[in-house]
Amino acid sequence: MIACAAYRFPLSMSKTLVLASNNIGKLKEFGEMLAPVGFDVHAQGEFNVPEAEEPHITFVENALAKARHAARLTGMPALADDSGVCVNALGGAPGVFSARYAGEPKSDTRNNQRLIADLAAQADKSAYYYCVLVFVRHADDPQPVIAEGRWDGEIIADGRGHGGFGYDPHFWLPALGKTAAELTADEKNSVSHRGKALRELVEKLR
Repeated sequence: MIACAAYRFPLSMSKTLVLASNNIGKLKEFGEMLAPVGFDVHAQGEFNVPEAEEPHITFVENALAKARHAARLTGMPALADDSGVCVNALGGAPGVFSARYAGEPKSDTRNNQRLIADLAAQADKSAYYYCVLVFVRHADDPQPVIAEGRWDGEIIADGRGHGGFGYDPHFWLPALGKTAAELTADEKNSVSHRGKALRELVEKLR
């Protein structure tokens, strides 16, 4: 069996990286973290790449599908993330369906309302945010770089804070005495699932 050699980009010059998202916050965060390892990050919308289908039941499969989709349509390296909140008492739900937990059209308010209702009779409110990042050098990359991060907390019925998005106002952090929505952007990035996954990815790319 022949081992595949690790593929490395020369870091002496910046290389364009397509982010399989049009989220401005993610673009800024990823751009700042990946610049030191030689990448200039651009949203897929700049290249007229439509959103990819996410038909899978695992985070990693959906992230890989999105990364390959962006790479295939642009001919450039691509990065995708898939994330969501997993509630232990609900068997890991909403999980990969977090963004559409209450159905279409997507609505943070309705998603939170459904989650609170589903948890009302449960004593265990523990939950965690989970994120998978997948980096591909090209659409058919046989060695995608995968990083992950997990952020533990609890779901509370009464939302607090006005920062963040999604389930953040209801994601309580006992150690900090705050919800995710009450953290500053820097505080959140230092402890969040996405921040952890991004730091792991940077180390792997180095």
